[in-house]
Amino acid sequence: MIWAAALLLGTALLVGGCLGPEPRPTPPAGALPPVSPSGLPPPSPPATAPAAPPPPARPAAAPRENHLSAATRSLVTQARTQMARGDLDGASSTLDRALRIEPNNPLLWVERGRLRIAENDARQAEGCGRKALSLAAGDRRTQSQAGRLLADALRAQGRNQEAHDVENQPYMH
Repeated sequence: MIWAAALLLGTALLVGGCLGPEPRPTPPAGALPPVSPSGLPPPSPPATAPAAPPPPARPAAAPRENHLSAATRSLVTQARTQMARGDLDGASSTLDRALRIEPNNPLLWVERGRLRIAENDARQAEGCGRKALSLAAGDRRTQSQAGRLLADALRAQGRNQEAHDVENQPYMH
């Protein structure tokens, strides 16, 4: 018998829980706000701030310009002196040191490519020109230097049409 009463009570609680809360009547207009069980009025929705004005238009960015640091400038000067004396191996080592300092400076890749042209290694010079060109985005002067190097390297490989195509790119003018 106790078992039957417990089953009946459990069923009643289960059914009562499925039905959900009783709907509350809507207060007439101008009535006081409803009161929560704690006795406090429910929180009002957060006030929305007025929309902020759009940010002012940015002025056109100045063209980017690549430069050598003092250390790499000194190394490039040294490498050029070594090249002028015919010490291409020494110049290569010097430029490698500069590239360890500034590996993403396209001016150094142009210098290395010029050295590779002097060493009759047009394939390596082409790679240097392409690397310099990819790093020089936004710097028209450096893009032009890299483009000249790339065109020279392609021409040295007998790829004259490709060299001509590079020379007709917008950054070359």
